[in-house]
Amino acid sequence: MGPGLFNALNGLGGGGQVTTTVSANANAALYATFAVAAFFAGSINNVLGSRLTLLLGSTGYALYIGSYLAVNIHPNAGGFVIAAGAILGICAGLLWTAQGSLMMAYPTESQKGMFIGIFWQIRVSLSRRIFRWMFLDSLDSSWLAVGNGTYIGFLILTLIGVTIPMLMADPNKMIRLDGTKVTTPRHPSWKSELYGLWITLRTDPSIIMLFPMFFASNFFYTWQFNDFNGALFTIRARALNNLVYWLSQILGSVSIGFLLDQRGLSRRFRAFAGWAVLFFMVFVVHIWAYFYQRGYTRSTVSIKIDIHEPPYVGRMWLYIVCGLLDAMWQTTAYWIMGAMSNDPAKLANFAGFYKSLQSAGAAGIWRADAVDIPYMNIFVATWVLLVAGLIFALPMIYLRVTEQTDVPGEGTAHIVNSGHVDSTEMVEGS
Repeated sequence: MGPGLFNALNGLGGGGQVTTTVSANANAALYATFAVAAFFAGSINNVLGSRLTLLLGSTGYALYIGSYLAVNIHPNAGGFVIAAGAILGICAGLLWTAQGSLMMAYPTESQKGMFIGIFWQIRVSLSRRIFRWMFLDSLDSSWLAVGNGTYIGFLILTLIGVTIPMLMADPNKMIRLDGTKVTTPRHPSWKSELYGLWITLRTDPSIIMLFPMFFASNFFYTWQFNDFNGALFTIRARALNNLVYWLSQILGSVSIGFLLDQRGLSRRFRAFAGWAVLFFMVFVVHIWAYFYQRGYTRSTVSIKIDIHEPPYVGRMWLYIVCGLLDAMWQTTAYWIMGAMSNDPAKLANFAGFYKSLQSAGAAGIWRADAVDIPYMNIFVATWVLLVAGLIFALPMIYLRVTEQTDVPGEGTAHIVNSGHVDSTEMVEGS
């Protein structure tokens, strides 16, 4: 009811507005502050605990959605939307740090792919229902922009979502299916986290090979949401597109999670199979999309496509496949990190690299969209970066994904708040 509704609104292109510039600038501000806030969020999570950190992180989503209601009422309030985006970036750093801790702490070794898939389903399911409501509500209307009632509905739901973390079971009292006790990892302070990132680079430099994949992991949203869905369709069509986009994400996360957790296959085979699926999907999506993208530019798009028009169906199916690729990419990236280590401290540092680079890439491309870089340039940059991410990841998978995590130096990156490095016992993987 926070990130899910944010995705529901953002996925409309321009946050449901006629013009997308304010939304693009707000997203640039969001991801810029997110990239910085991620370094401080671990310290806050250590002090407050996961539940309270989730509560504070959720408040930014309510503020962000409320800002779109404000700009709908007062068209000159675009600055408020951008400021709300910057604040949301800070709050998102809190929420995703707490969420990442729980997602990695709850599963047993054999359940990592499934738990990541479950997370994606939870994130997507409410978005799907909200889009169904929006679509049915607008079935007899050719909306050009989202109305106040829709924004108010979103705002009420996100405000309810702010309170939900306090109803969660205490993670420290959770018992896994195998009888072991859940222990949520203690995040390093921001100083020791920066130090820990350097230690991780020094002891496990192969993580650098994943940096392009991390950088690309939110890069494609700009073209999908603003430059395809936002550029070509009416609000009614955008809403239906996003309904099927999030539905397809459920299928994408479950299917790739099922493949990556197949115990009858070797872990190396699963890693290469997941990589091959992503490579295939990247080319399917972008070859298909190229034939549409070459037909319009920022200056030529004027008449929006509605759901009853012949050009709509093929483009809707493309958007479905985009949703599949998104869920598969994110799930596989997390799984590869989990396959490289079982050390919670090192995994926290991997996640720090992931979120920081992801946010940096997103901030840059959203700003590029805000200053009207041609659609084709953004599309090609997205395609090239995704392919580059996979090419760079392949040798890392070959070298680092083994049948069990027993490489030399595993478990040596436990960074305590004083900034010292504690040695730990080696942990065997699956």
